Amino acid sequence: MPAPIRLRELIRTIRTARTQAEEREMIQKECAAIRSSFREEDNTYRCRNVAKLLYMHMLGYPAHFGQLECLKLIASQKFTDKRIGYLGAMLLLDERQDVHLLMTNCIKNDLNHSTQYVQGLALCTLGCMGSSEMCRDLAGEVEKLLKTSNSYLRKKAALCAVHVIRKVPELMEMFLPATKNLLNEKNHGVLHTSVVLLTEMCERSPDMLTHFRKLVPQLVRILKNLIMSGYSPEHDVSGISDPFLQVRILRLLRILGRNDDDSSEAMNDILAQVATNTETSKNVGNAILYETVLTIMDIKSESGLRVLAINILGRFLLNNDKNIRYVALTSLLKTVQTDHNAVQRHRSTIVDCLKDLDVSIKRRAMELSFALVNGNNIRGMMKELLYFLDSCEPEFKADCASGIFLAAEKYAPSKRWHIDTIMRVLTTAGSYVRDDAVPNLIQLITNSSEMHEYTVQKLYKAIVDDISQQPLVQVCSWCIGEYGDLLVSGHCEEEEPIQVTEDEVLDLLESVLISNMSSSVTRGFALTAIMKNSTRFSNTINRIKKVVSIYGSSIDVELQQRAVEYNALFKKYDHMRPALLERMPIMEKTISNGPTDLAQTNGETELAITETKPLPASNPPVSQANDLLDLLGGNDIQLVIPTAPPPKQSSVGGELLDLLGDLNLGGIPAPVPQMPAPQLLLDGLSTQPLFNDISVAVIPPITAYNKNGLKIEFTFERSSTNASVTVITTQASNSTDSDMTDFVFQAAVPKTFQLQLLSPSSNVLPAFNAGSVTQVIKVLNPQKQQLRMRIKLTYNHKGSAMQDLAEVSNFPPQSWQ
Repeated sequence: MPAPIRLRELIRTIRTARTQAEEREMIQKECAAIRSSFREEDNTYRCRNVAKLLYMHMLGYPAHFGQLECLKLIASQKFTDKRIGYLGAMLLLDERQDVHLLMTNCIKNDLNHSTQYVQGLALCTLGCMGSSEMCRDLAGEVEKLLKTSNSYLRKKAALCAVHVIRKVPELMEMFLPATKNLLNEKNHGVLHTSVVLLTEMCERSPDMLTHFRKLVPQLVRILKNLIMSGYSPEHDVSGISDPFLQVRILRLLRILGRNDDDSSEAMNDILAQVATNTETSKNVGNAILYETVLTIMDIKSESGLRVLAINILGRFLLNNDKNIRYVALTSLLKTVQTDHNAVQRHRSTIVDCLKDLDVSIKRRAMELSFALVNGNNIRGMMKELLYFLDSCEPEFKADCASGIFLAAEKYAPSKRWHIDTIMRVLTTAGSYVRDDAVPNLIQLITNSSEMHEYTVQKLYKAIVDDISQQPLVQVCSWCIGEYGDLLVSGHCEEEEPIQVTEDEVLDLLESVLISNMSSSVTRGFALTAIMKNSTRFSNTINRIKKVVSIYGSSIDVELQQRAVEYNALFKKYDHMRPALLERMPIMEKTISNGPTDLAQTNGETELAITETKPLPASNPPVSQANDLLDLLGGNDIQLVIPTAPPPKQSSVGGELLDLLGDLNLGGIPAPVPQMPAPQLLLDGLSTQPLFNDISVAVIPPITAYNKNGLKIEFTFERSSTNASVTVITTQASNSTDSDMTDFVFQAAVPKTFQLQLLSPSSNVLPAFNAGSVTQVIKVLNPQKQQLRMRIKLTYNHKGSAMQDLAEVSNFPPQSWQ
């Protein structure tokens, strides 16, 4: 056979291909020649053929038929053959293929080879694709090379040890003696790899983390030598001495200093030196400063040092590099909750980032801007955010509108400002707002009785110019239906009133009804508004009757049903119409605005469901309870707490305020029976609580939850004063090796039950079952139904926030029968 072409010639030939098909043809022809050479056991050109095969593999063509040839090259005595063979093994083999196990003996022999370069090849291959079986077999050889005096082998052995630890964590202790002297090495390559090895060991084992904390002074000394040393051409990168080693040391210090006062104290000074002495004109210096900032924010550092770190991030925001600005915004977003005042100093720079052309920077700046809003800067921040909402891309409008709604509700300086802000959002981005924006604004307007005239006039003027924003039109239609008489009265103390006639108002509502831009829901709002104004307008009653009768035959079923019911009110039940169409009473908020509310209040002592004091005679707040229900999900689950005052009995209209409810068209309705006042949560008919006396019954305990080291057991008792009340005592324990902090237990039951959750004994679960947290749940089960319960658990464990939901359905029959 003629000698195969060289790799360089193959590359040159492939690059001359003008089309993909031509290249494919060249590759197939060469692969056929390589296969023929492999079949003939051509040892002379095996190395050349495997090298060409690896190039084809890099281009994306199949090269699996060369795997065994790589093993033959590894077994060769020639260094050039071994080099290509090991390279091929790293590219073509992995631990999913059994072929790689055939390499174990070859690698073991080469790890004991007399030539350091052959040993280095074996270390690189084992560290790249060694399986757990190979790592177990060869860990001893790696540990020996880790103790050698050869710097070239030590750095490769350290990296190989990292791979071994990842594959077989229980072999970590084997490398512990060898790692003690690694930091004494002068060679930067060995230092770098040893820091990587120490980092891996500390991240995987709390015991190793505790053991290596004594190395903090030595690491500090190495880092100080790096930043104080003069020019070293061997390690200099853009005027900074070995930035790669500095970054690795800073990451290791971050791990060692986390949640440890002594270690954090030892590294405060060096972190300040790095932060103040590092050059920021090049990306190399910015990378070191960024790692320094992350380390400062993650350890228990001094307040002045944290301010310095945030100021560095503030300088990053002024950098022309978009990547640097992005990481600065991301880091500030993580620290804004803990160092709010320091981040506030850079508010103007952060707001300027809202004008950036890069959408990633713009989104991060928007999220950070909402995190900075408080009662002191609400007006200025809302002005900037509303300007951003007006000019931003459509994909930002929904999130921005939701953020403005939440911030305005929490920090609004006045009700007029609150209403104006939400109306501005609906005018600017009405089609992008969340579904709950309309009922929330309606509730706000209803509860602001002094602002009714001002609000209805502002909304009327807003939709006269534009009826395309559906949420805005819905709110305006509702307000005109409720306060149409105020709109046509021509009186407004807040601003100059507008003069509007009844016919003009009806013209606007009819234009909404016939508009192609109006949705079915919007038309329903408009038709109901027209109907309600039949009791508020005096000169247009016949016109209203005509409009309502027209829609009695609408193809829209919703509109048709409304119109038919309204026609019935005009005819058979006209005497009830004024009472039915009177103004809506003040609404009580029962639905959370978003998940943020729960995140800010969950576990606080003022939550109604964790109150330990005797319940007051008035109804308790329910927003927190409904937050829990939203998270637990399910339509049949609720915390049974009275959610509204008893209905008034003075008028029929008080009972039938919902026009679209169950309207009885069959006859004159009977007088509404007097409703008893709702009972206090789990109280009896008297003022004495139900839970004064508890009788001990033989009810077996159950394990309600057992996962990730957290175990919760329920024990049961019966109240002696009320057989329908079951008292459940929860006992939570932690079997892991680390404490669980900020522990919060929440529960919800079906609607047929009532539940009271008392305050827990603690919010910290000690490790190793050294203690427990108890909490009492009292359940009223008047119908003696089988008990079901959904629980939500939140806690912090090893620096991570944990959350889990579970359903408990294995209650013993004695607990509910």
